[in-house]
Amino acid sequence: MPSPDLTVSLIQTSLHWHDPAANRLAMERHIDAISIGTDLIVLPEMFTTGFSMEAATLAESPEGPTLEWMRQIAAARNAVVTGSLMVRAADQYFNRLLWVRPDGSWSHYDKRHRFTMAGEHKIYAAGTTRLVEEWRGWRICPLVCYDLRFPVWSRNDPAQPYDLLLYTANWPAVRRTAWMTLLRARAIENLAYTMGVNCVGLDGNGVTYAGDSALIDMRGEYLVEVGNQETSITRSLQYDELHAFRERFPALNDADNFELR
Repeated sequence: MPSPDLTVSLIQTSLHWHDPAANRLAMERHIDAISIGTDLIVLPEMFTTGFSMEAATLAESPEGPTLEWMRQIAAARNAVVTGSLMVRAADQYFNRLLWVRPDGSWSHYDKRHRFTMAGEHKIYAAGTTRLVEEWRGWRICPLVCYDLRFPVWSRNDPAQPYDLLLYTANWPAVRRTAWMTLLRARAIENLAYTMGVNCVGLDGNGVTYAGDSALIDMRGEYLVEVGNQETSITRSLQYDELHAFRERFPALNDADNFELR
């Protein structure tokens, strides 16, 4: 029996600097604009604050108000909601992606590659484990922003394969060519649907974000190119088309074997 298609929604918006309540409200308005059923809602990186190093004053506990908000949204929409925020756990800070299911259960992924040029490595501890989630017949690997530059970490491992690779991000406009190029590269090399969800506007540090959120198929072809407007976009991904393409072009079978250390 074929697996069902997966309907995914991305939220691209500007972020209110250091104002979690305002950002949750803004995200909710965009989510309310999704007029059809969806399986997965993806929010930007640090969607409650913008990309900030002020974790000492802004980080939440692992089960803080944003997790509770995500649980409510997931239940109301019967969809997984995911995005990253500042979290304080075990006397450390993490840029933590939450994966929240409609039944209120959740998983998390801590950003592996911290952006040293902004001092992220001085504030946030690095994640050590990649997350691959099974959801409605699909296997999904959610990663965070700078992880996009490191193909080994993103690689589609035959021992734990995924169908959809996604990146939640605050990726500055000055490096938008890298963002767009690397998203396509990750889709092509991993034979997977790939989604990148960015923000737009100007943050509190004077950094401009151009958006360019996108959904790309396993051939590297754009299914969605958002540009720089605030919007919510919903599309369906075809499971049978993905796996038929992999059968016709099984490049992953020729991949090199290695272990991360």
